[in-house]
Amino acid sequence: MSEKNLALPLAGIRILDLSRVLAGPWCGMVLGDLGAEVIKVEHPKRGDDTRDWGLRIGDTETPYFNSVNRNKRSVCLDLQTTEGQQIARELALKSDVVIQNFKFGGIEKMGLGYAQLSAEHPGLIYCSITGYDRTGPEASRPGYDLVIQGESGLMALNGEANQPPLKFGTAVVDMMTGMYAAQAILAALYERKTTGKGRDIGMALFDCGLMITAYYGLEALLQEKDPPRFGNAHPSIVPYGVFEAADGPVVIAVGNNAQFTRFCHEVIERPDIPADPRFQTNLQRAANREELLLLIRQELASRPRQTLLDNMAKAGIPCGMVAGLYESLTSQRVSDAGLVTTQPHPVAGSVKVLAPPYLFDGQRLPVRHAPPVLGEATDDVLQSLLGMPAEDIAHLKQSGVI
Repeated sequence: MSEKNLALPLAGIRILDLSRVLAGPWCGMVLGDLGAEVIKVEHPKRGDDTRDWGLRIGDTETPYFNSVNRNKRSVCLDLQTTEGQQIARELALKSDVVIQNFKFGGIEKMGLGYAQLSAEHPGLIYCSITGYDRTGPEASRPGYDLVIQGESGLMALNGEANQPPLKFGTAVVDMMTGMYAAQAILAALYERKTTGKGRDIGMALFDCGLMITAYYGLEALLQEKDPPRFGNAHPSIVPYGVFEAADGPVVIAVGNNAQFTRFCHEVIERPDIPADPRFQTNLQRAANREELLLLIRQELASRPRQTLLDNMAKAGIPCGMVAGLYESLTSQRVSDAGLVTTQPHPVAGSVKVLAPPYLFDGQRLPVRHAPPVLGEATDDVLQSLLGMPAEDIAHLKQSGVI
């Protein structure tokens, strides 16, 4: 099956993405990856905030912007103007889904709230992303990934035990909120097939951040205290983590007693270690963690990384190399999977864009639209979707509305 003939699951669904920065745009991108038509509304002059974050690509894009805006089209509207609000309203009434993350109460002032739109479009699915529960006392607080990583306890479980709390390398709260929001929208789309009615979906960054604590969160509740931090190690499985070979780090994940025995016999050639009563079961190994790790680290540090990886692979020990980010992105594995694509760009010539992770019927879903230049689809969308005459579009441009 060729990419052109691949049926896209959300083909025919239209998303109006009024959101900006990360959580909302991530949600829109997920739906776009799955085949939906995504119209991203941006300010005519500055666009999405992330167009100004990091390295410049062309005139209006950055890697940050591009990472969350593939498979979308950009339409410029000044939503602080009456004309811009009216156009957005018309677009919403022709859409299946609206995504927005304006400050609490801001969208209603524009006449674009759920109640205002669903009165005319009862089948509309509307997703609001906020920092905190919009029905609670903190509804008006703005939400920022870094703040919520701190407040939700995520920082407290991340990092080494002897170091301060540490944020994750990427904005995990924003991204997971975007994924949760996309799941909720998909559920609402499925339900609408039966009921014909839309939904008013609310997603809060704090709620989603708390979900990411997962088993650590439940351990904290069970023990009524913070669990210890283990950095790259596992809290209950030993040896499991990042270790230094003679020429670089490796990941080793010894998951059971049989693997541990093979690891000691066939990889580090220390059959005496699994025979030691302190290390015969995982519970014993965890209880005597430091003594065991001292022995293992000494053996690993004397052996080349590739030799260790080869021997562990032969012994059936889960392992891998700790790669640099660029090294990983340019690896044969990534190339074979088609995870990095090269898309044409009107100014830069070409631009690297990550491909969607979804495989349907053995085919990776395509990048149909590269992350858009600011406002590239404004004229086309207003003409084809709203039937707006060219002279009206010219007037709106002159007045700064689009």
